[in-house]
Amino acid sequence: MSRYLLDTNVLVFFILGETENLTTEITSILNDYNNQLYASSVSVLELLQLYRIKKIKTKEFKNATELYNAIQDRLYIKIIPFTEKHTKILAKLKIADGHNDPFDHSIISSAIADKMILVSSDRQFENYTKQHLNFAYNKR
Repeated sequence: MSRYLLDTNVLVFFILGETENLTTEITSILNDYNNQLYASSVSVLELLQLYRIKKIKTKEFKNATELYNAIQDRLYIKIIPFTEKHTKILAKLKIADGHNDPFDHSIISSAIADKMILVSSDRQFENYTKQHLNFAYNKR
């Protein structure tokens, strides 16, 4: 069994059923019941904010609470809190040039601290593999 941490963009594609934005490899990972899928509370915060400001739209969910519940209840993605352990890794993280997204840095730190494979469509994350980030790229 492998453990995967889903970046916000992959979480959005998965929860909205936008499979055309997921590679065959990533779709296989998400649909393999032998894998354990996780989302950082940071990604969930981003997802809910995007929903509230209507940057992501869906008729399936009537409100942010329904969207939140679907993450765990329908997709079986475990939401993990951002903790002191993650913050310590974040403090040591060498930020890649031009990569200034604090949410990304928090999610990367969570994956490193919890020794999970981070799944993202953001090629910038490759810059952190030398810092012990295990990364699965979703080429869109």
